[in-house]
Amino acid sequence: MPPLIGLSTYLEPSASWGVWNLPAALLPSGYHRLVQRAGGLATMLPPDRADGSAAAVVARLDGLVVSGGPDVEPVRYGAAADPRTGPPARERDAWELALIDAALSAGVPLLGICRGHQLLNVSLGGTLLQHLDGHAGPPGVFGHHEVTPVPGTRLAEILPAPVSVPTFHHQSVAHLGKGLIPAAHATGDGTVEAVELPDAEAFTLGVQWHPEAGDDVRIMRALVAAASG
Repeated sequence: MPPLIGLSTYLEPSASWGVWNLPAALLPSGYHRLVQRAGGLATMLPPDRADGSAAAVVARLDGLVVSGGPDVEPVRYGAAADPRTGPPARERDAWELALIDAALSAGVPLLGICRGHQLLNVSLGGTLLQHLDGHAGPPGVFGHHEVTPVPGTRLAEILPAPVSVPTFHHQSVAHLGKGLIPAAHATGDGTVEAVELPDAEAFTLGVQWHPEAGDDVRIMRALVAAASG
């Protein structure tokens, strides 16, 4: 059987479809389609109670993707909010941090995308730079820039050469969390664009860009391969 890959979701107070406008747990379709293209089975993981539910959910998964979304609340890494930091998503922060902790504890392969990359860093005691320019397109439009993998990393095995990636973010990793190493940098300004945990029991990678918004399936294929082992 193909491995089951869980995808964390947004939790929105209002979403519209047909004649309805209701609170919704949702996720852009690029995420589940990328998992499917990479050979996995996709299942969505809406926020739930962080006290025990996360471990029970992760125990049923072969791999986990923590998806993109709103800014991490700065209190999570001991900082005051910058005026340019977005409103908090506290329920989602708690749930996704619990998912990450459960995956690391259980040795379940993990991929963090954009916000998920930042949360992986925060979960291990790292901090975030709350604003930088030049890493997004206009509102609702992905930009593109080149990232350079760090030689000798797991990511460099997956992406052996610099690559142009879809990007939409205004925050980034500052101080690295315990055990994490940089796995890629933005070619222009050196921003940390990927991190990995080489001493983890299982594949553990965060990327600042959005592979689900492009055509390159290599990173998700690597997660699915790790989840199949």
